[in-house]
Amino acid sequence: MSILAYGLNYRTAPLELRERVAFPEDSLGNALRELTLDIPQIQEAAIVSTCNRTELYCAANSDCAYDLESWLSQRRDVRLNELQGASYQYWDHDAARHSIRVAAGLDSQMLGEPQIMGQIKSAFALAKEHGTSGPELNLLSRMTLQTAKQVRTQTDIGRNPISVAYAAVSLAAQLFSDLPGKRALLLGAGETVALVGEHLRSRGVTDLTIANRTLANAQTLAATLGAHAVQLSDVANVLWEFDMVIASTGSTLPVLGKGTVEQAIRERKRRPMFMVDIAVPRDIEAGVAELPDVYLYTIDDLTQIVEVNKTRRLQAATGAENLVDLGAEAYQRERRVQLGQGLLQGFRQQAEQLRDDELDRAMKSLANGADPKDTLQKLAYGLTNKLIHPTTAAIRNASAEGRTDRLDFIQAAHGLKHGAAKDGASDNHSNESKES
Repeated sequence: MSILAYGLNYRTAPLELRERVAFPEDSLGNALRELTLDIPQIQEAAIVSTCNRTELYCAANSDCAYDLESWLSQRRDVRLNELQGASYQYWDHDAARHSIRVAAGLDSQMLGEPQIMGQIKSAFALAKEHGTSGPELNLLSRMTLQTAKQVRTQTDIGRNPISVAYAAVSLAAQLFSDLPGKRALLLGAGETVALVGEHLRSRGVTDLTIANRTLANAQTLAATLGAHAVQLSDVANVLWEFDMVIASTGSTLPVLGKGTVEQAIRERKRRPMFMVDIAVPRDIEAGVAELPDVYLYTIDDLTQIVEVNKTRRLQAATGAENLVDLGAEAYQRERRVQLGQGLLQGFRQQAEQLRDDELDRAMKSLANGADPKDTLQKLAYGLTNKLIHPTTAAIRNASAEGRTDRLDFIQAAHGLKHGAAKDGASDNHSNESKES
């Protein structure tokens, strides 16, 4: 069984392609089941789909990369050559190393950003929930999250926040010199919007409104931020009241069109409006950027503002990469141990069967009136001979074939004293001389 990590991200694919490849959250369960059903060689699967990446982690019994790519092409209605030009794939040890780097934020657009660890954890948990995760991906998940946590707690990679949410608020601070006095509208009620709200409050912005398709979710988040809540469908009527709009709804279609924003700008009497669209697919129509007095940024525009903190995080990344390497090696060791569990179980069952057979034979002898001492001796000798027979035969065969490597392994495995094999060989030679 091999582990494959296949995907594309902000480094390899433009926003437009990432939008089309991204999986809506409510479709992930079906996609996981279809993937394992449509490609028989894939035994286990998990899908990570965020604004900056779509990755598929699979446990397969043969090379399935081309079939996986073809499946993704059909499932997301993307040309195969587009995927081939923008994708990457990692196998086994490299796949584990990649998943650890992703979870630790080392592969993020915002180096060290913390949300990705939770997204990775959720992706593997969803695979487990839908029955597409087994021993291979469970091990990968455990070792990935364990090492990523070490990276975040033992290095400075997470200091000086440079998440997407932080970047969006920093952009607003650059545009508005009087940021605390501005009114902010946040579209969506997920984790990213919650972080945006927290960063805005830390910058002194108190007039916040949360708009969401499900009003109850907006109200829940608004309560934690001291904000107002409105239905997403009512935004068009109140949009003109806000100086900044930051959107991350998870909708598959834009929730703000050019016409709506154009009307809001007229009602604002051309006072500028700052907008950041963090979502993939985009929440705000691209044409909005053409409107005067509107400053629209997409997620791909956010990279530049993190440069101030990037140097420190890059320095911390050196130590983090060392932990990643150790984590990948630990994963390989655990995987080898896991692969040996079947052999170990069979070995133990064989020994237990020999024990039970000899014990049964001894019990029958005692029941027939045999001498207990003689019966116990026969039990001990019989059990010993049967247990050591495979190893004894292996020593004889290795000696006859001159396989000193096997003899050394047996000696080490059984904790025999150094030179025991040589001494045994000398005794055999001596006995042969006497017989001649």
